[in-house]
Parts: sequence; structure tokens; C-alpha cells
Amino acid sequence: MGDVAYRDPEGFYYICDRSVDMVISGGVNIYPAEIEAVLHEHPAVADAAVVGVPDDEWGESVKAVIQLRTGAMATSEELIQFCADRLAGYKKPRSIDFVEELPRDAAGKLLKRAIREPYWAGAGRLI
Repeated sequence: MGDVAYRDPEGFYYICDRSVDMVISGGVNIYPAEIEAVLHEHPAVADAAVVGVPDDEWGESVKAVIQLRTGAMATSEELIQFCADRLAGYKKPRSIDFVEELPRDAAGKLLKRAIREPYWAGAGRLI
């Protein structure tokens, strides 16, 4: 059904993301769930979504869309560096947008399509 999983040496399977959400930048597969988990570790971040956005050079680049905790402050540069300290360089977000609230469905699942659509509108291509 589009889930991306891996099997550990003991034979246990772990679902780590959805293939439709995968970002392909410069031919490298980047899984947003890994980056979102790092962003959630930052004390100012209430919620985070990572999507691929059009990039003329790399095909897609990593963008984070962040909802900050009430009263908290953080800059794009601070959050990008936070990720750079914890992830491989190609996985860190290249840009960050801040929003009041991320869209979720009734079950609480992030609506990645709704988050991704404005960035791809007018791109002349789809993901």
C-alpha cells in the first residue's frame, strides 16, 4: 500500500515512511519521517512536516513546515543547523516555512498532499 519498511538482523520489520512522501533529491531517496523526528526533538517545535519541493538543480529539495510551540521562538537557520548536527548533510532541510497550524485529518494524520500542493502549483510538473 505504499509503505516503506526495512527488516533488522533479527527478522523484525519496521515501517518507516510512505513511498509517496519520499523526497528524491539528486537521485538520493530521503525519508521525511526521519527528518520530522529530529525536528520534533527541538524544544520550540510543536509540529513538523517535511516535503519535497521543486528544485531546478536537484529535482526536489527538502522543505520543513513548522508549527512552533505557543510562546516559543526559533529561526530557520537555527532549525536547519539543529538538523545538520543530527543528520547527514543531504537530509537537512534547505528551507523552512512557519505556519500557525499544520493540516490534519479527523484521525490526526498530517495531510501531506495539502502541505505539498502550494509549492508545486505552477511548477509545470508533478512530483
